[in-house]
Amino acid sequence: MSDIQTVSIAGENSLIVYFADKPSAATSAEIAATAKKLTAFLGATLIDLVPSYASLLVIFDPFKTDHQSVRRAIWTALKAINKTPATRHVNNGSLVSLPVYYSTESGPDLQAIADGAGLSAEEVIAIHQQAEYRVYAIGFAPGFAYLGEVDKRIATPRLATPRSRVPRGSVAIADRQTAVYPAQSPGGWNLIGKMPVPLFDPARAEPIMFRPGDRVKFFQIDEAEFTRLKQATEGGAMPLSPEMTGQR
Repeated sequence: MSDIQTVSIAGENSLIVYFADKPSAATSAEIAATAKKLTAFLGATLIDLVPSYASLLVIFDPFKTDHQSVRRAIWTALKAINKTPATRHVNNGSLVSLPVYYSTESGPDLQAIADGAGLSAEEVIAIHQQAEYRVYAIGFAPGFAYLGEVDKRIATPRLATPRSRVPRGSVAIADRQTAVYPAQSPGGWNLIGKMPVPLFDPARAEPIMFRPGDRVKFFQIDEAEFTRLKQATEGGAMPLSPEMTGQR
């Protein structure tokens, strides 16, 4: 159970639930479990649920319900979740495995991270792959997932001057978070490799590959495999595997 649970009015048809004062795997899992309960409890009165690092925004249809009724539903959901042993809701969420071509060519900041940590580039790659990351939030761009937490040994501050263009698929680190850029965009995170699989595709049944509360693992591939996967997935010749999609 989270240390803090408060429910506040966020607008004329919304409430926000605060679970903790900082993100964690347990908090992220609790948010996901609460969202699932509220989807069932509120049904057609629910417009949207917006999870973040340590909060959940609940947007409802004001013509079908009101703040008081939704607040009651939220507290009912929280009580139900809090009765669940922590180990059970920490382990929820789908596991998505993503291939990464790690190199100083595909990840221009890889060597700088290694030098700053007193490690080799190979050690940085190994450490990055060892962790199982929790999807804390999705934002900035469709499919951009904030993943945590990165091992302290390779945690690296954001760049002092952001790049004007970060290539799509770039795998990056900023402080104790890691992420994959789903589209070309400006960005100030440290780049360590590239991931060939599209994270956002409006033609898919689920356009975004993962949701808050899911878990992500990275595994290393070489340049040839990166090129093969990139061409296959972009051309639609190869469907994504259940491991890559986090099939539910």
